[in-house]
Amino acid sequence: MDAKVIVVTSGKGGVGKTTATANIGAALARLGEKVAVIDVDVGLRNLDVVMGLESRVVFDLIDVLEGKCRMNQALIRDKRVENLYLLPASQTRDKDALDPEVFKDVVRGLVEDEGFDRILIDSPAGIESGFRTAAAPAQGALVVVNPEVSSVRDADRIIGLLEAQEINEIRLVVNRLRPKMVASGNMLSIDDMMDILGVKPIGIIPEDEGIIVSTNVGEPAVLGKTKAGEAFMATAQRLRGQDVPFPKLTEEERGIWAAIRRLFGGSA
Repeated sequence: MDAKVIVVTSGKGGVGKTTATANIGAALARLGEKVAVIDVDVGLRNLDVVMGLESRVVFDLIDVLEGKCRMNQALIRDKRVENLYLLPASQTRDKDALDPEVFKDVVRGLVEDEGFDRILIDSPAGIESGFRTAAAPAQGALVVVNPEVSSVRDADRIIGLLEAQEINEIRLVVNRLRPKMVASGNMLSIDDMMDILGVKPIGIIPEDEGIIVSTNVGEPAVLGKTKAGEAFMATAQRLRGQDVPFPKLTEEERGIWAAIRRLFGGSA
């Protein structure tokens, strides 16, 4: 994707959007980009916990927007990954404190003045004002979706809203895929989701218990060795335009990925 500012969003909560933001951000930084991840889920604030940075939060996004601190006072540099920074949300304010125009100025400053190569914005779930603010400065979007009917239906609504805001670089991150369940007809396939949403996947993340462990200890999975971590790293590489094949699967699972191979010109 060419977009420097990307909103990571979903229709419904609980699909792994914050985990995706943390892992893709860390992966992009490991690949050499200067990356800021911004938590716009005001009032809840989970991105700092997933990244293991909660103890270092002093100032937050609202403090920056209201001019109570400088940007470099609120940005938290991740000590494990060079060039990865977090701008946390506020736990004590509500989403009405976010002004979309001021937020756009803040994000523009990160790119133009602070020299960030990529900004990932962790949007609140749903379609209320928090989502609209998170999407306001975005040039592209990653829509995180689980292969289940309710998640796909809500993602369809979100994609329509993104397109209405003239965000045209939209890609899917399919999270928690279980190939055996797809093969048995008990989980939506990539073809099913493509038919409904009309958006290409850029990342396919398998169900992986290692993600639960990494989230609980506050260490992005891309820093360890898990199937999900490898899939998030591959997603980041595709974001950078690299032609990364999808992994070889067993014969039982192979048919599930035929649609992906076709989408990527047989490279998967």
